[in-house]
Amino acid sequence: SKSCRNAACHAVGVLNRGPCAPTAAPRPRERGFDEAFVNTDSTRRSITAMLRSIAARARRSSSAAATKHPRIVLTSVPNKTTKPRVVVLGSGWGGNKVARAVDKNLFDVHVVSPANHFLFTPLLPSTAVGTLEFRAVQEPIRTIPGLGQYYQAKAREIDVEKRTVRCQGMFRRECFFDVPYDFLVVAAGCKTNTFGTPGVVESNSVHFLKHLYHARRIRARILECFERAASPLVTDEKERAALVRFVAVGGGATSCEFATELADLLERDLRKWYPDIAKLASLVLVEAGPNILGGFDDACISYYTKHLKKHGVEVRTCEAVAEVASNPDGGVSTATLARRDGSDSTETLEFGCLVWSAGLAPVKFVDKSNLETGPHGRVLIDEYLRAADRVFALGDCAADKNAPLPPTASSAEQQGAYLAKCLNQSYATCGPEDALSVPEPVTPTAMPNDLLAPFDAFWDAKSEFRYVERGKMASMGMWGGVADLTQLPGGGGTLQGVTAFAAWRGAYLSKQVSVANMILIPMFWFKSWLFGRDISRF
Repeated sequence: SKSCRNAACHAVGVLNRGPCAPTAAPRPRERGFDEAFVNTDSTRRSITAMLRSIAARARRSSSAAATKHPRIVLTSVPNKTTKPRVVVLGSGWGGNKVARAVDKNLFDVHVVSPANHFLFTPLLPSTAVGTLEFRAVQEPIRTIPGLGQYYQAKAREIDVEKRTVRCQGMFRRECFFDVPYDFLVVAAGCKTNTFGTPGVVESNSVHFLKHLYHARRIRARILECFERAASPLVTDEKERAALVRFVAVGGGATSCEFATELADLLERDLRKWYPDIAKLASLVLVEAGPNILGGFDDACISYYTKHLKKHGVEVRTCEAVAEVASNPDGGVSTATLARRDGSDSTETLEFGCLVWSAGLAPVKFVDKSNLETGPHGRVLIDEYLRAADRVFALGDCAADKNAPLPPTASSAEQQGAYLAKCLNQSYATCGPEDALSVPEPVTPTAMPNDLLAPFDAFWDAKSEFRYVERGKMASMGMWGGVADLTQLPGGGGTLQGVTAFAAWRGAYLSKQVSVANMILIPMFWFKSWLFGRDISRF
């Protein structure tokens, strides 16, 4: 600004006595004022600091102007092959399945996702407490055999007429690029729903549990709470107890598994290394509904609830978090719990760490995609997973118009496998101007892994997508779990305890994509059981 330039010019003139120096008549030399003023080190340091401050203000003004008027850079990804291009938006269960199963001899497959890996979400709660290490539950997208290209970016807009997707770079946010497609697969997933609860997003003590970086933050926060409570600077016993009070919000499988993993960490490891502080630790599970594990058989719900209470987890159903007040210094925060039984009573709960896994909401891209969406913000699709001309949608971000599926990993994976079969068998020969017809009949992917794929032949082939129930499972830390098999084709029962624990671990171990993770995961399980979990904080 003009004032900044004038101030800088004046300061430089005082130092250098150059043409910008003040023209006022000097004071008499006998007083020695000018020499003393210019030659003192303290004055030089003061003027230098002032110059630096002026320069910093100028840089901030320039940055603010750039933010207000961002520089938009557009480019387009060229076609380097004559094969039809399949663009997959997302690297979750559905997107990863499509990208891996599509025949690369027939299609040029490109993946756009802000996460450059596929995350095996059922094992995510284990990483948050150190049972497993983070890299053992992910697979890099670039390791997909025959993959045409991967872009670490966020999809922002779809132009159905031009068949392009506009993407925003992750590292230069002012830059955008267009990716042309012949077939587009929207598998953008969803984000955690806070239901507009005040203070949840702003609090430094509230963490979501949906991505790997969430689990890393939770793990660091748990250990930080114990180190804070063990500090001699904390002398109040009530404050210590509040620091090591952990709250899990949501009664789904993710929250329940995190609660049991954390209870296991407290009993097996932290009591050994923090004997005085661990006595004060407590766990609270908050669920707005009447029961945890919604959708599971009643026998599984009852067994799991008893297990939680047996291991010191306070289960509070028909309650919801109404507000969160965080502590600026990162210490004890406060949550206001409201009863959902009609009494309208509230309660204040102090805590050190709160893990929020209470619902799902559509991502911004889905909101602004111009695709038709349903009442819950999910893209509406037909029985062939079609959302628009040559645009398919699947997974958590999509819902069938007539029979919406629950947003689970199993349904997303089966939809991805179905769409890959349709692309390979029916759509590969379609020209750029051809209208897509009903795909040829395909068998559903009923089996949970490729080793059992031959048994898919027991199901009739049909053109439309069919979801096959594979059962539901939830672990309970070491040596415990539940499995609901009552909705399997032909019927089934329930498994509890060690049997369900073995089924849970065996099923998820067999579903790993790489041999490396099939080796690493049981190694970390064995290490945690024999030597305990790592409690280093870094």
